[in-house]
Amino acid sequence: MTAADPGAADDAPDTPETIACRDIRFPLDRGLLTPRLRTLLRSDGFEAKEADAALRLVKRGDVVMELGGGLGFLSTLLALKTRAKAVHSYEPNLALVRYAREVHALNRADKAQMHHGVLGDAPGEATFYLRDDPLTSSLFADHGPGEVLPLRTPVLSAEAEIARLSPTILICDIEGAEADLLPKLDLSGLRGVLVELHPRWIGAAGVAGIFARMHAAGLVFFPRLSQGKVAVFKRGW
Repeated sequence: MTAADPGAADDAPDTPETIACRDIRFPLDRGLLTPRLRTLLRSDGFEAKEADAALRLVKRGDVVMELGGGLGFLSTLLALKTRAKAVHSYEPNLALVRYAREVHALNRADKAQMHHGVLGDAPGEATFYLRDDPLTSSLFADHGPGEVLPLRTPVLSAEAEIARLSPTILICDIEGAEADLLPKLDLSGLRGVLVELHPRWIGAAGVAGIFARMHAAGLVFFPRLSQGKVAVFKRGW
C-alpha cells in the first residue's frame, strides 16, 4: 500500500459485467449508464477536472463531504487513492445511491459512505427532477432539456450533518443548487472547498455570491487546482 495507491483496487480492465475508469470498476448497468457515460468512463474522461483537483486537494486525515454523489466515482477514487479518513457523499437520486453503494462494495472502498438526500435548513422533503441522463437531474425542473419525472427526496439538516461529521473538505457538484446552498453552510471548519460551478443556471450573480461567501469565510480562490468551471478555495495558502 503506497501513498499513490493506498486502496484495495487493482488495475481494473473492462469485463463483460463491469466498466473500468481510473482502476475503479463500475457495474455495467445499461439502464443507468448511458452510451455517453460509458464512453467517458472507458476513456478516463469522466469528471476528469474535478477528479484531478480533488486528488491534489485531499490530504491525510481529511474528512470529505461530497454534495452530489452521482455514480460513486469521486467518493471511491478518494477513498482508494488518498489518505482521507472518510468520504461522506449525499445524493438525492435513490437509484444512484444504490448503484454507488455497489461501486463502493465492488472496489472495497470501505472509507466511502453514500447518504440518500440533500442538505437544507431543516429536515424534511424536497422535489427532485429526474432526467434521462441521471447525472443532469437536479432540484430544478427547468435546468436541462427533455421531460422530467418529479420525485421526493429527503432533506437533511446541513447544520446537523456538519456538526456530526466535522468535515475538513467540501466537494460540491449539485447542478445549480450551489448558489442557494453554499451561503447557508458553516464553512468555519473547512480547510478546502471544491465547487463545480454552473453559470448557465446561476448566472454571474450566483458565481460572484459563491466567491464572496468563500472569501468571507477565509477560503481564498486557489488557481493552481482550479480549471474551467471547477473552482477550488483553500484556507491559509
